[in-house]
Amino acid sequence: MPPHPEAPHLLHPKYRPDIDGLRAIAVVSVLGFHAFPAEVRGGFIGVDIFFVISGFLISTIIFGSLGGAGFSYREFYERRIRRIFPALLPVMAATFAFGWYVLLSDEFRQLGKHLMASAGFVQNLVLWGEAGYFDTAAEAKPLLHLWSLAVEEQFYIFWPVLLGLVWRWKGPRGLVFWMSVAAGLSFLLNVAGVHRHADATFYSPLSRIWELAAGALLAHAHLRRLPGTRVSGAGLRSLAGLVFIGLGLAMIQKGKAFPGWWALLPILGACLCISAGMGAWLNRHLLGSKPMVWIGLISYPLYLWHWPLLAYARVVEGGTPHLATRVVAVAAAVALAWLTYRFIEQPIRKSKGTAAIRWLVIGMLVLATVGAIAFSRLLPPRNSDPALQAIISAGTDWDYPGSMKEIAVDGQPVYRIGEGKGNVLLLGDSHVEQYGPRALEIARTEPGRLQSLYFATRGACPPIPNLVEDRDPGCPERVQTLLKFAMSPQIDTVVLGGCWACYFDVGPQPPPPDVPAPDHYYVREGGTRHMLRGGDGVDRAFDALAANIRTLKAAGKKVFLVLNIPVDGEFEPKALISGSRLGHMSAARKSPTAQVTPSQQAIHDRLKRVAEENGAIVIDPMATLCTPQGQCTRTDADGVTIYKDASHVRARWVKQFATFLDPAITQPK
Repeated sequence: MPPHPEAPHLLHPKYRPDIDGLRAIAVVSVLGFHAFPAEVRGGFIGVDIFFVISGFLISTIIFGSLGGAGFSYREFYERRIRRIFPALLPVMAATFAFGWYVLLSDEFRQLGKHLMASAGFVQNLVLWGEAGYFDTAAEAKPLLHLWSLAVEEQFYIFWPVLLGLVWRWKGPRGLVFWMSVAAGLSFLLNVAGVHRHADATFYSPLSRIWELAAGALLAHAHLRRLPGTRVSGAGLRSLAGLVFIGLGLAMIQKGKAFPGWWALLPILGACLCISAGMGAWLNRHLLGSKPMVWIGLISYPLYLWHWPLLAYARVVEGGTPHLATRVVAVAAAVALAWLTYRFIEQPIRKSKGTAAIRWLVIGMLVLATVGAIAFSRLLPPRNSDPALQAIISAGTDWDYPGSMKEIAVDGQPVYRIGEGKGNVLLLGDSHVEQYGPRALEIARTEPGRLQSLYFATRGACPPIPNLVEDRDPGCPERVQTLLKFAMSPQIDTVVLGGCWACYFDVGPQPPPPDVPAPDHYYVREGGTRHMLRGGDGVDRAFDALAANIRTLKAAGKKVFLVLNIPVDGEFEPKALISGSRLGHMSAARKSPTAQVTPSQQAIHDRLKRVAEENGAIVIDPMATLCTPQGQCTRTDADGVTIYKDASHVRARWVKQFATFLDPAITQPK
């Protein structure tokens, strides 16, 4: 039945083809970035364009309804379900079904968790909680892209309530002020957190509200304009908007601190394009053209389908898919998007009554339940061989910080364990963290032996002050702060360690998976970048490390330098898996050792000389792991891997065999 004339109902904005054209730019940018990241480096800003469009359209509906017969929350959310669920349900179901066929046990369990989170529209919060140095590679999470949909849905819950309260309290005049307050606070949170809390800033709805609110403020200004009024400078606005978006695509890269200030480019660009209206020539003839509108109409299902196809291509091929595979995935995504739009979305959106709503909600509840069953391991995947599971489980064998107590040193988080008289600062990256289980084991079995330890570590953050990576701009500040702590009277002993081969092995071969790439690092001296690969940064970094040791020694500190362990794809536990994801997989018994590469041996020897020449005590893990001929252990006598991944040893091995660290962390005899 139609609503009663006096009942609250939703008013809807007039259709604008140019907005569909803007959607086309957004989805093609995102798809291009995911399929061809080297060519479309800033394509991820398409999501920010989507946010502006959503904020504009949703707020237009809300404002029109508040100014008319009133706003109906029930009708609003029913229409959201009709808009979002029809395409989302088949994508989620197909992604889960294919995951059952190709994924291994732990991977499938994580997919079950993500299915639950996506059904509840909290995927952004789950990904935020998972984010970290040892998180599964983003490219291998088939439902990762639904984080942006979750942000929008959270906005749809919060925004109508805010506007409704303001309307009742202050009337229409208060809307601009309070929307501006919400947008301003969100933008400040975004700028303040993008460096120190990058993951939280990226995924949190609080630091993304300003992007949707920008569209809302634009909607308010649009509705206040008298009908038939020409937009001043429409052509210039449209051109400037496209230029801003183009600059964002060209200048913003994955390594930039994003969103932050950089997000202003796509946000301003989208706002200018929308504000120009259909009267602008570019909006009418480019954005409003039939090809652009067609892509815009299927943009939502295209966004949903493209990522699972590319993610599974990566999973099946074990790395970046071949170009031909990516092209086929993109073509398949377009075909599936059109079929979804034509035969699922459109019929359901045009259907009458509430039966469709009920079945859509039931379908989403069923998927959430299936995800919960998979997450609880009650539903195993096809590849559930225990031998395969044992290999995959190695990837989760990490016990840091464990039961250590977190404290703050000049605002920097540090983990503390032990109550001995000596105070030891362990400074480095995850290659120092990997030895945390040894300290935990001593604290459990012989607590009186352990000194007072401060683990001052951060993944991919080496203990060399001027060795910098753009992707972690907070690392240099952290290292400088903790080196000052190391020089204080409170600290007696300093242990320096890192994945030295990850930074300094700058030969022609790329680094192994899941380790920092030297391409991203450089030595910064006097404002000049000295690259590690293709520059003189390696020599300068070694000199800086030597100077660091000398400075600590001059301050009366006892200094240990932990040398590297072998890092290579041959040590990756998954290298023990043979077969195909699409066929049969098995755990193969291979040689229990692998040869350390000559380049890594050279780095090891050079580090040893740096330590000996500058007064540091050498801790050499390779003396335990490797023979004099360079054959290094990767599995024990039972064929069980001792590595967590290609570049870290696992906790069960460290607890028992990493005794080489004991002289640095235990009471002297």
